[in-house]
Amino acid sequence: MRLNRILLPTVLVVFAMVAQVSVLARLHLPGAVPDLLLLTVLGLAISYGHVAGCLIGFFAGLLADLAPPADHAVGRYALVLCVIGYVAGLFKPESGRLRTAAGPMLVVIGAAIGTTVLYAGVGSLVGDTAGAHVGLAKLVFTATVYDLLLAPFVVPLVMAMARRFDHDPLSEDAAGGYGGGRSRMRTGIAPQRAGLFRGGRMVKVSSMARGARR
Repeated sequence: MRLNRILLPTVLVVFAMVAQVSVLARLHLPGAVPDLLLLTVLGLAISYGHVAGCLIGFFAGLLADLAPPADHAVGRYALVLCVIGYVAGLFKPESGRLRTAAGPMLVVIGAAIGTTVLYAGVGSLVGDTAGAHVGLAKLVFTATVYDLLLAPFVVPLVMAMARRFDHDPLSEDAAGGYGGGRSRMRTGIAPQRAGLFRGGRMVKVSSMARGARR
């Protein structure tokens, strides 16, 4: 991974974790807590791909497992976000740009449901009953609703920042579009031809001037 693919996810994940613990968790909403950390991982995974999404998800989940308010087994959320980040990274567009917003919203819905179900499943396997007093159906419903309401403000912003700080001269031109290598090559040929043509005219004019003087 490039250096900017390490620094940017680190800053965004830490910021999302702090905001979720200090702000969203204190709203005391019914059911689940809006998962800003999950949305950040989804935006980065869709931008960078499944391998980076898997790694980012693992370390983001591990940070959530070690955060002070955590009351569950360490590694439980790391495993969940690792899987979710990998699956979300499979939906990375080949051109590098999304044509519609329907794709990311479907990913958010699937991730919200999958995260809640996997989290409960892993907890039952390891004997961690934290949060078992809340019904699974209520958690799935509220988590999906909260994440969908928050996703339009988080996921596009994270993806835009990932594109902005991930400069790839082979796939992105100066205008922000893709396929710019051909355009640069064409614009580079035109001035050379123009220069040769002008140079030829200059040579002819100078030779005619010298003949007139003689």
